[in-house]
Amino acid sequence: MERKEVITIKGNPLTLVGNEVKVGDKAPDFKVLDGALNEVKLSDFKGKIKVISVTPSLDTPVCDMQLKRFDKEATSLSDDVAMINISVDLPFAISRFCTTNEISKAKAYSDHKDLSFGQNYGLIIKELRLLARAIVIIDREDIIRSFEVVSEVTNHPDYDKALNTLKQLV
Repeated sequence: MERKEVITIKGNPLTLVGNEVKVGDKAPDFKVLDGALNEVKLSDFKGKIKVISVTPSLDTPVCDMQLKRFDKEATSLSDDVAMINISVDLPFAISRFCTTNEISKAKAYSDHKDLSFGQNYGLIIKELRLLARAIVIIDREDIIRSFEVVSEVTNHPDYDKALNTLKQLV
């Protein structure tokens, strides 16, 4: 499924590809890779609240700041909350980024191999083979409780909205 003009980059419209999901839907499973090339699935976080920060590439300033912000927020949260970042960066680049920037609480994963997450959540940018910037919050029963797709890829997500939704679920 393709959706046009949902997002832009520097004002230029882009096409999103994949299944459209919305608040209230059962969160689709997905497969991503960690820095050691181990497969990780949504089901690996069963029983936890999942905050999924989606970034096009950690090598850009907004993505860099987004992961650092959620990592910082995660330090004050219980182990019942999984703070996850997903991008299409190579697993090795993600691992290097996390080590260099001392990312300790948030877990960063790569959707580069299969675009499984991007396809299942409708976040693949067709023109760039990157993921759209988004925040997805999934409750303990794997129901999507918040889903923000940032309309301008170069803008930040609404951190306060995401954190307020999270506080209601904890």
